[in-house]
Amino acid sequence: MENILESESYKIQQPENWASKIDDNQLIEYIKESDFSNKQVEEGRDFCYFLDKIYYTSDTENSEYACVAYTLNEPGNLESASARDVIVEENETYIIHRISVLREGVLIDKIADTKIKVLDNENQSEGGILSSSKKVNITIKDLRLYDVLITEDSRVKIFTDRDFLRKEFLKYVYITPSTYWAYGNYKFTFINDRKETIAYKKTFFRDENGNVLEAETNYLKKGERFVIEKEDYINSFDQNREIAPYIDFATDRNWTDLSNYISPLYEEIYSKSSLKEFAPKLVEKLDAITDKDEQLQFAIDYVQNHIYYVYNADEMNGHKPQEPAITYENKQGDCKAKSVLLKVVLDYINVDSSVVLVNFNSDHYITHYLPSLLTFNHVIVKINHKGETYFIDATTRDEFGLIENRGFIYFLHYLEVKPNKQLEVRKPYKFPYYGINEKVDLTAQNQKGDLKLVTTYKGNRANYMRKYFKNTNKREIVDSWNNFLFYTLNYSGDREGTDIRTIFNDASIEIVNDDKKLNEFTIQYKTSIENPYFTDQQKNRFLMYFDRNVVKNNARDFMHKDILFWHNFDNEKYEINLQTDQRIDTEEKFTIQESTINNPYFDFTSRKKVNKNGASIVVDFKPLVNLEIPSADFEKFRNDHHTIADSNFGIGIDIIEQGLLNLLKFNFKKRLK
Repeated sequence: MENILESESYKIQQPENWASKIDDNQLIEYIKESDFSNKQVEEGRDFCYFLDKIYYTSDTENSEYACVAYTLNEPGNLESASARDVIVEENETYIIHRISVLREGVLIDKIADTKIKVLDNENQSEGGILSSSKKVNITIKDLRLYDVLITEDSRVKIFTDRDFLRKEFLKYVYITPSTYWAYGNYKFTFINDRKETIAYKKTFFRDENGNVLEAETNYLKKGERFVIEKEDYINSFDQNREIAPYIDFATDRNWTDLSNYISPLYEEIYSKSSLKEFAPKLVEKLDAITDKDEQLQFAIDYVQNHIYYVYNADEMNGHKPQEPAITYENKQGDCKAKSVLLKVVLDYINVDSSVVLVNFNSDHYITHYLPSLLTFNHVIVKINHKGETYFIDATTRDEFGLIENRGFIYFLHYLEVKPNKQLEVRKPYKFPYYGINEKVDLTAQNQKGDLKLVTTYKGNRANYMRKYFKNTNKREIVDSWNNFLFYTLNYSGDREGTDIRTIFNDASIEIVNDDKKLNEFTIQYKTSIENPYFTDQQKNRFLMYFDRNVVKNNARDFMHKDILFWHNFDNEKYEINLQTDQRIDTEEKFTIQESTINNPYFDFTSRKKVNKNGASIVVDFKPLVNLEIPSADFEKFRNDHHTIADSNFGIGIDIIEQGLLNLLKFNFKKRLK
C-alpha cells in the first residue's frame, strides 16, 4: 500500500466488537453460484452475493458497518469500484477492514494494491458554505472484469461537545436498496446501545399486490436489535411512481418534548445582550424610520443583505445559535445566527416574531417521519404583522418589498421554537396580487407585424427577473424572448429551422419600472415581424398567440402513486390583442371559445372580444397554493387543466383571403361546420 501513515480521517484495522466477524473461509463459502445468481448475470446485470449492513448507535458514537461482495461484470461498475470517494465529517473516521477479490476461485488481498489520499472536500466551498469534512479517495489497482470484489469497512462518528443534539437524539433513515442489485443474501441490523429507547417506523412497505401497508411503529430498548434478512432478494418498487420503502429510527420523543428541549437554548441566546448595546448605529437608523411597514422592510433587508450567509455544515445539526452580538460584529452567520439576529431586531421594533425549524427538501416526509429535531435542516423566521402571518428566510439575498410584497416561501410543516409546541401545518394561501400581469399587442398591416409585450412581475417573480436581468447578457435575454415567441406565435409550425433572429430582427427589451417597495418589476419587449402570419400546408393564414406557460403540464402529467401533487403556481393574468388589416372569420370555433373553471384549487377564466379585423382574450388564473392536492380530488384537478390546454390559453384568428374563389371556399367550409 502506497500510504503508510494513516490519517485521522481513515484507518486500517479490525472491526469493532459489535460488528460481524467473517473469516476468509466464510467469505469463499458465501460466494457461491446459484440458479438465482446465474439468472441475474444472464440478464446482463451485476450480482451482489451478500451484503451485511449494521448501524450501531450509543451515547458516544454513531457508526455504520458494511461487508459486501459483488461481481464486476459490467465495465461501469468496474470503473466505479477502481476509484471512489468517501466523505467523512469532522470527528468521523473511515475504517477499512478488508479489500479483497475472488479471482478464479482464489481470494486475493488487495490492501497492498490500494492507494488512499485524503483531500479537503471542496465540492461546496463556494457561496459561503464551510465544511471541515474530508474526502477519502480510494484507488484499487488491477481490478479486472469478472472479479468478485469484497470490501469490509466502517464509518465511526465520535460525538464532541458540539454534537450535543446528536448525543441526546438519534435520527437515522434506513432506505431499502436500489432495484438494480439482486442479492444472494441481504442483511441489515440496527443496534441500540443508547440509554434512551429508540422508536422505529416502517413506511411505504407494500403487500404482494403492491399496495402500501399501514405504517408500523415499534421500539428498541438499550441492547436490543432490529434485523432484516433476506435471501435471493430484489427490491421491487416502481422508482418513477413509488417511494422506496424505508425505516425511520429516532429517539422516542414527541413534538412537545422536543420544543421544550430546544426553546430554552434559543431563549438564552436572545437575552444575551440588547440591540442598543451591540448595534447602536443600526438602532439609530431604525429609530429614524417612522413608518412601521418601512421599518420592518429595513430590518429584513439589513439582515438579509448586510449579514453574509455562512453555512457551516458541521454546526448546522448540533451547535447552539451564535449570539446576535457576534453575528452583527462579524457580519456573518448561518441560518440560525441570521434568524436569531432578525428576531432580536424585530423585538426592538415591537414586531411579533419567532424562529421556526423547517426542512424544505423533505417537507413531504415530515409527517411520515417520527418526531425528531434532526429532521429539520433550516431555520427561518415567522412574523405576525397586521393580522397576517409571513415567513422570512433570513439567508435570502436580493429580495425586495414591503413584507406583503416579498417572495413567498413554499413549505407545509414547521416547528416553532417556543415551549409546548406541536408540529404545525401552514394554511393554504391565495396571492393578493398577480405574479405575472402581461399585456400583448400584435398588429399586422401590409404583411408586417408590430408586436409589443408589457409584463409586470411581482413577488417571487420580480425577485427572480430582477436577478436575471442583472446577471444575464442583454443579447441572451432578447434571444430567450425571441425563442419563446417563435413557439407562442406558432412559427415553429411553418418556418422550423429558420434563424430566429432573422424573424425578430429588430427585437429589443427594456426595464420600464422597478419598484422596490411594491416589489414590481416591469419590462417591455418590442419587435417588428416580416410576415407575422402562420401559414398551414393548405396556404391558410392565421394570426396566433398561445402562451404555453399558462398550461401546467406538470399537473397534467403527474402520475406518482405515493406523493401528492404539490400546488405552487402563481396568480397570472394575460391580455392578448390581435389586430389585422384583413377580414377574419368572426365565428370560428376556437376564436370565440371561452372558458370558466371553478375548481376547489384554482379559478380560471378566458374572456374574448371579436371584431371583423381582430380579437382579444383576457386569461385570469388564480390558484389556491401551498398545499397537496388530495388523491380523491386529483383527477378532476387534472381534467380541468386539460380543459385549459384545449385552446383556452391563448387566441388565434383565421384570415379570410380576398377574392371570389376564397370567399366561396370560406362559405363552403362554414356550411360543413
